[in-house]
Formats: sequence, C-alpha cells, structure tokens
Amino acid sequence: MTDTLTSAPRQVVPPEERYAEELAFLATYDGGARPPGWLLTPRAVVTFVMGSGGQALKVPEGADVPPGVPRRLVVEGKFVGERALVERCVVTLAGERGLLLVGEPGTAKSLLSELLAAAVCGTSGLVVQGTAGTTEDQLKYGWNYALLLAQGPSAGALVPSPVLTAMRRGGIARVEEVTRCLPEVQDSLVSLLSERRIAVPELAGTDAALAHAAPGFSLIATANLRDKGVSEMSAALKRRFNFETVGPIPDLDAEVALVRRQARASVERAGAPFRVDDAVVEALVTAFRDLREGRSAEGWEVERPSTVMSTAEAVAVAGALGLAAAYFPGDRDVLGLLPGHLLGVVRKDDPSDAARLRGYWDGPVRRRAEQGAATWRTLWELRGVLEG
Repeated sequence: MTDTLTSAPRQVVPPEERYAEELAFLATYDGGARPPGWLLTPRAVVTFVMGSGGQALKVPEGADVPPGVPRRLVVEGKFVGERALVERCVVTLAGERGLLLVGEPGTAKSLLSELLAAAVCGTSGLVVQGTAGTTEDQLKYGWNYALLLAQGPSAGALVPSPVLTAMRRGGIARVEEVTRCLPEVQDSLVSLLSERRIAVPELAGTDAALAHAAPGFSLIATANLRDKGVSEMSAALKRRFNFETVGPIPDLDAEVALVRRQARASVERAGAPFRVDDAVVEALVTAFRDLREGRSAEGWEVERPSTVMSTAEAVAVAGALGLAAAYFPGDRDVLGLLPGHLLGVVRKDDPSDAARLRGYWDGPVRRRAEQGAATWRTLWELRGVLEG
C-alpha cells in the first residue's frame, strides 16, 4: 500500500530531494578531500549553491559513476548573491564553527542555510524554529512521557531534538530566528557549541548520559536585523558563531530574473500559466529597489517606508499578479493592479507609510512618465488608486 502521507503532492520540496540528481552528480564529479562527515567537497558545495554558470560539468574519465547518475550536468544556480559569501560560509562549516546568517527579512538567509545543510550532510530538515515559546527542550532533548512513566528514565524514552540528532549523526542543525528565542534558551547553545556535547543527567550512570558530537557536526542559525532587539544575543554566544551578512541583491537584472523565475514557479504550481509581461515585473522590482534603498536608479531621493521592501515580498506581489492574470483574464490590465499591491505592502508596518508611497509616485514615477516611458506613464495615471 502506498503511504499517502509521503506520496501526496507537496507545496515545497526540500532541496535534498529537489536537487538529488545534482547532489549525486557532484559527489561523483569532485572526488577531492572532504571534511569529516561531509557528503561533498567544499568546492562542490559552493558549486551546488551558486551553480556552474551554465557550463556542463563532466565526470572525469575513468571515474565510477553510480547507476542513474549522469556523466554530464549543468548545475542550477539557486542562491543569488556573492560567491565569496558562500565560500566563507562553507569554510566556517568545514572548521566546525557555528554559522550565523544575519540580514534584513526576505534576503534568502533561510534558503542559503537549507542549501548548505543539504549539500554538506544530505538533509535540511534538522531545524528548530525560534520563537518566544521555544524551550530548552526543543534545542536539547525531551521525553516520551508515556514511556517515562512506564519505565522511568531510559534511552528509549528520550526524544532527541533536531540539534541532538545532528550531533549524533555529524550533520548540520539549523536554528531559524535565533534572536526570537528567550535569552535563557539561547544560552543553552553556549555550552553545546563550546563543549560539543549534551549531558542527560536523568540517565546518569549509563552510556547515554553524555551525547558527544560526531565529526562534521555544526550549527547554522539565522537572525533578522529588524529583530535585533527582540532577544539580544549574549557576548558569549556571539563568540561561538562566525557572522555573515546576507544583503539584498545588488544587481537589478539579477533581481528581476529571480522574481520572474520564482513568481512563474509559484503560479505554475497552481496549474496556471504565468502571463505577466516582463515590463511589469521590471517596474515592480524597480519600485521595490527604489523604496528599499531610499534613492532611485537615476539618483532621485525617495523617502523609505518603515516596512522592508524585500525580494521575497516582490516575488509574492509578482505571483499575485500572475494569479490575477490567470484566473481573471481580460477583467483588468495586470499593470493596473500593481499600485494597489504596493500600497498593501508598504502599509504592513505603519499605515502612514501610504503617504511615502504617494510621495514616490509624485517623484520618480511622475518623472519617468514625463520622460516618455510607457509603463511608468500608465502607473502615473493610476495614482488615484493610492488615495484609497
């Protein structure tokens, strides 16, 4: 009988499954030295994350290729950012140091952590989501209380956390939004990252009383710069991590291509074709970049809204436009929906930011319209939408 829980369609496929062919290929393609417990070489991990630049890689002649693994393959680029950043992350993990990815919301920190974990140890699923309700048990271990009451403390009654599981396997554990955890919960990571072991006092006198980290174990945490004051990390914990800042995509064309690709994928997952003109996507991304940076590409000053105009938000808006075009064909020009969606984004944190968006329309949008750009002329004519 087929297990419907595992065979049912999923909205999100983890990278170790989605890119299983690439991972198997890279393990064969690069036979160089690997850190203890790693499935790929550090160079192959970087290639997995950044892609092969459109070049087909070829397994060296004479190398044994497992059944089903191709001898030639173009590795898809998955993270849009600096290669040097990814290389530093890989070196940190190879040294079994904790890695902390920080940055504004929507800069693909979680994506990068998933890709790194999948490439290094074969799974991105050993993750703890940090919240104000996260407990120390979720970072270390808990108990199966039925077995605990029936048998007392035993290795069989112990429920390992994702972090403890990664330690035992020599894998990568992930802690999302670590600064959202309470300080006393964060501090449980200090000894773990220093001593590389977890004590289980309830099992004193048994072999399971002390769980040591196997070679290859490390931890990747993420934190939003906007959440810095939620639960500030202690100096002791900061010293256990190498910090890497993941910034917005610097290049307009690269961001436009990413937003188009991700939005197309989300619409096609819904079984609909993506019918949003490239000019609309470019105008959307340009508006997001102008508002995010406080300055237009032409150098005109822009008052920034308090909300984060992230690439992830731009993908969501582009996807919404694509779904509107698919499900309500001919009802309204897709470009005409853009001002309303932008208004919804900028008002998330502060409703008064609507005035800043109107200021953007009265500035760069109007100037571009006066210069004869057809898309921006249409957007300028839609300014009345922003008065709602």
